[in-house]
Amino acid sequence: MPELLAAAALLAAGYALGRVRPWDRLDAWVWRRFVLGGPWTHTRRGQLVTLAAHALVRPAATVRAWRHRHDPPPGRAAPVCFRTPDVSD
Repeated sequence: MPELLAAAALLAAGYALGRVRPWDRLDAWVWRRFVLGGPWTHTRRGQLVTLAAHALVRPAATVRAWRHRHDPPPGRAAPVCFRTPDVSD
């Protein structure tokens, strides 16, 4: 009987977490902090909180950004050349 109660409690907790979607909410919060910022994100503590939340929500993207943080900017493409019509006709 206790196993049945534990299974029902786990099922109810999983259903509740699926409905509330805390990871999606945290992901949206982190995205808003990166895009919109705000005065508190200019402090060291605000940046660390945002970085920790980003590492928790999107670890692969955080590692990728950390590895490429000092990469040189990509090279520029060749300028576009337009042909001028020959007016000698």
